[in-house]
Amino acid sequence: MGKRRLMSSIAIGAAIGGIAALFDWETRNYTKHKLSVAKNKSTEIIKNPVLSVHNARVAMEEFSESLTYQTENAANALQQVENSLARITSKPKRIEG
Repeated sequence: MGKRRLMSSIAIGAAIGGIAALFDWETRNYTKHKLSVAKNKSTEIIKNPVLSVHNARVAMEEFSESLTYQTENAANALQQVENSLARITSKPKRIEG
């Protein structure tokens, strides 16, 4: 019961905050513009779903390639740090004699 009350209170608070924000002219225009853009994109997706799926696949492939590249860069950087630390912390061996 407590969890449900908390979630409903958060939703009600967000709705009241959103309505209060719409009293501002600039916020109202921004909201109207964003809703118009969302409507246009939704209409485009409905009219041409094949192109939309293709664009989503291409975007995912680009993201995947970028993630792979960045992961390899991070691994290389960590390898360099590890090598540098190993050189710094290793003590030279003394020749006893």
